[in-house]
Formats: sequence, structure tokens, C-alpha cells
Amino acid sequence: MKEKSPDFEIRRLGKPTIPSPITLGYFMSDSRRVLYDPYLHSDSPRIAGDAPLSIEIAGPRETIYFDPAQTKAAIVTCGGLSPGINDVIRAVVMGLYYRYGVKEIVGIRYGFQGLVPEYGHEPAVLTPEVVKDIHTLGGSILSSSRGSQDITTIVDTLCEMNINLFFCVGGDGTMRAAERIAEEIRQRDVKMGVIGIPKTIDNDLNLIDKTFGFDTAISMVVNAIQCAHVEAKGAPMGIGLVKIMGRESGHIVLNATLAQNDVNFALIPEVPFDLEGEKGLLKILEKRLLERKHAVILVAEGAGQNLCAGIGPKQTDASGNIRLQDIGTYLKTQIEGYFEKRGLEINLKYIDPSYTIRSVPANASDSIYCELLGQFAVHAGMAGKTELVVGLFKGEYVHLPLKSVASRKKVNTKGNLWMRVLEATGQPASMKN
Repeated sequence: MKEKSPDFEIRRLGKPTIPSPITLGYFMSDSRRVLYDPYLHSDSPRIAGDAPLSIEIAGPRETIYFDPAQTKAAIVTCGGLSPGINDVIRAVVMGLYYRYGVKEIVGIRYGFQGLVPEYGHEPAVLTPEVVKDIHTLGGSILSSSRGSQDITTIVDTLCEMNINLFFCVGGDGTMRAAERIAEEIRQRDVKMGVIGIPKTIDNDLNLIDKTFGFDTAISMVVNAIQCAHVEAKGAPMGIGLVKIMGRESGHIVLNATLAQNDVNFALIPEVPFDLEGEKGLLKILEKRLLERKHAVILVAEGAGQNLCAGIGPKQTDASGNIRLQDIGTYLKTQIEGYFEKRGLEINLKYIDPSYTIRSVPANASDSIYCELLGQFAVHAGMAGKTELVVGLFKGEYVHLPLKSVASRKKVNTKGNLWMRVLEATGQPASMKN
């Protein structure tokens, strides 16, 4: 059975008839699109007729749907912290206020909890004066939260607040929630736009080239690797063990390994490994130490969960995610125990910089990206487009339906990037017996 082609059509609230107040003379047509498959293989997905599947490019439109003088916007940030959230908030506020003249902008505090009255979180009034310096700060000035809330209550609150544009900053769980919110709004026949801005430090949102905060995370992880390498080389049989983010995918591990070519073992969720046995990690690590006297191990938090699965009962967090066992401390214990039994003295230093990385301000690269995401989100919303995510796809800023990105992308373990990591580290392609 032939796989169904994805649907990239973007829903509109109605026909835009108001001339845009933007005076730059730069506008984007809805007809300008980027190919879903730029290589056009013979089996590339196609739409009706012979036209190849394509995706709408983001940018300001010549006519807009919402009258700026009558428009009220809200911004919410959800899930874990990531560098650049404040940059996005600032870009949305500045874009609405200065480019379009929207004066009523509010921030929803503590994620979707802020739209459930029983929590008592009052919204924040956002103006250029309030947000002008927030890009220098880490975290989110609106704070965040995890966990699902009642969709009906959320939409009731948005309607009571007379919100016309709702900007949701978050990861795959937030995008799924935004899709449900948009569906409830549509069923009520309310003219309210829902725009997603993708945020996950793990860079694992489907179809999105890069999520904001990822570049900052890489640069911070590189610092941790450098420290681990110094510690490993500073003592006989030294081991630097670094655990970083990567719940279901190892994109940070891959890129940091290539950025700082001092890692000898890169462990990711997509590639299972054994500890014991001739092909297991411990035996290969021993060989490395005997030959080179030091080693650096970089492990994603979701790697090797099968090895430590029996340590404690399975629990879930507020968002329904299974709470991971601490693979970092588990590996530390197992490595130390193995070499003690072998009568070999090692010097192991364990580093976990995860929360330090999440809470720092964005670097220059991420700041630029956040500014553009915020601007394009505002353009899409004011044009009356809804149920979409603004993101980078094949190097172009595009509009993607919410439903198309609400899943995680994995590392391609047969792809070029993983092959480069294997070459850089020298580790075997498989550490399974």
C-alpha cells in the first residue's frame, strides 16, 4: 500500500483584505513555496496532477486579516527551559507593536496553567519597554510548566480575554496541545489564530531543521567536553564522563562530538549498547585506557535505558513522559566497579551540565534565529493564517501545519552525520555482543 503524502496546506481564518502597514516594500506571495523533496526522485510524494509536494514560505503578506487597532495577542511558553525563549518573546512583542501597531499584548504565566483560573496566575502586560532587555536573560520571563490542562477551559479563558492571536512556544507536546486548542476554537467558529514557535533543546521536532537553543547547547556542551578532556588527561587512566540532554534522540551528542573532537565514545538513544562482553563498552574502554591512558565519554540522558531499567519503578512526569533513569551515575558506578574487579586504578570525573545549559542566555546564532522566528510568526498571524508552526525547513523559513511537527525526529544511524561521528571517535559501529 502506497504511503499517503503529507498535507502541508495552511488554514486561513478568512480572506485578508486590509493593506499591510509594513512600508518596507518586501512581501511574500502564498504561491511561493519550497519543494518538500528538492531532489525529486521518481517516487517523491506528489499532490494532484504532476505538481511536486511543496511547503508555503513564511514572510510578510501584502494584505492582512486582522485590524491592528482591534487586535489583542497572547504569548505562552511551555515545557522545559531553553536558551532563546526570551528572545522569541521580545521578537513577537516588537514585531506586533512596531511593525503592525498592535498595542494589546499579554504574556500567559506558567505555561497553559496561566489559562486555567483555578491556578490564579495573572497575565503579564507586555510592551516594548517591558521586553527591551530580556534577550540578555536566560529562562523565560513568563515562566513555564509541564502537564496537560483542560482544553475547553483554556479556550474559554482565551475567549473571555478577547484574544485574537495566540502564540505558543514549546516542543512536540506543546504543539499537540496547540493543535487541540485550535480545533476547539474552530468548532466554536471563533476567529482566533494559533501560531506555534518550535522549542526543544534536543532539536528533535519532525521536519524542523533546527530548533532554537540548539546552537547555544552545542557551544556549552563543547565547554564541558573540554573540561572532561583536561581532567581525563590530568591523571593516569583518566576518564571524563559527561551526561547531557537527549531524551529520545542524540542530536546534541552528535554535533558536540564533531564540534569538539576529543570524545572517544558517543552514546545515544538510537544506538543500543552492551556493557559486558568482548564487544561491550567496558571491554573497549579498557583497551582504550591501556593504549592511550585516558578517555572521554559523552552520553545522552536517554541512552542505555535498557541497562538500568530495573533500578527503580517506572514513573511519569507531569507531561506523561516516562522518567528516565540516571544513565550518567549508572555508568559511573558500573565503570568504577568493573575496573576495581580488574585490579586497575582509574580516575573518573563525572560532569552533568544539563540544567546549566538550559538556563543560559542564547548565543549570537540562536538570537538571530529567535528574532526571525518571532518576526515570521507575527507575519503569519496578522495575515490570518492559523494552526501552523513557523520553522526552518531545507534552509527556508516556512509555514508547517501543527500536526506535521508534533512528533520527534531521530538520528539517522545509517546517515552521513553518524558515520562522521564514528570516524571522529574511533568507536566501533556496534557495541552489542
